[in-house]
Amino acid sequence: MGIAERRYRQKEEIRGLILETAWRQIQEEGVNALSIRKVADAIEYSVPVIYTHFESKEALLMEFIQRGYRLLREQMQAARDRHHSPAEQLDAMALAYWDFAGQNHELYRLMFGLGIPNCTMARLIDDIGTFGDMVKGVIREAIETGKHPGASVDLKFQSYWSILHGIIFIRMFKVPCEKEPCEGGAAMAALVKPDIDQGLAILKDTVAGFIYALVGG
Repeated sequence: MGIAERRYRQKEEIRGLILETAWRQIQEEGVNALSIRKVADAIEYSVPVIYTHFESKEALLMEFIQRGYRLLREQMQAARDRHHSPAEQLDAMALAYWDFAGQNHELYRLMFGLGIPNCTMARLIDDIGTFGDMVKGVIREAIETGKHPGASVDLKFQSYWSILHGIIFIRMFKVPCEKEPCEGGAAMAALVKPDIDQGLAILKDTVAGFIYALVGG
């Protein structure tokens, strides 16, 4: 192994350690508690070393957001590919979206902390645009083969995404603190099973209505 390759591997190992440590802090204490200095102290490196990999706390968080959108897109794409008709694909993708949020509570909160990403965020993270194009492709096919060929793909995409995102945030994420809002993965993403079960039923019912209006209404 040459010197250049060894240095590259060492750099990648440190970068991986930074990400692992930062994510553990987010899960244990919440996003607001994350700091470059705390990460540096935890891995026993100087703060300037962290900045050689990530120029700011926001850049570090952006790495997690990018990973999240990539994983979400892959899971929804896999769900889509298991079905043939647009109606079945939209239904399957909605359930995959729900499962992703349920399995990745803190990551989902980080990805959507300020609501559905706007155009500026989409330009910064390629996977947001790829995700949107994938869902729009299914919606476009549903419109073309349905009874409302003049419907707006963009409008229906925003409606579909709003259904998924809204129901998940209302029904899945709970703050159990009685006195004050609290941080940390366990607290911010505490799940109440009756709410989860009812939330999934609401999601299925609402998505079914959306699909019916799109292709069969």
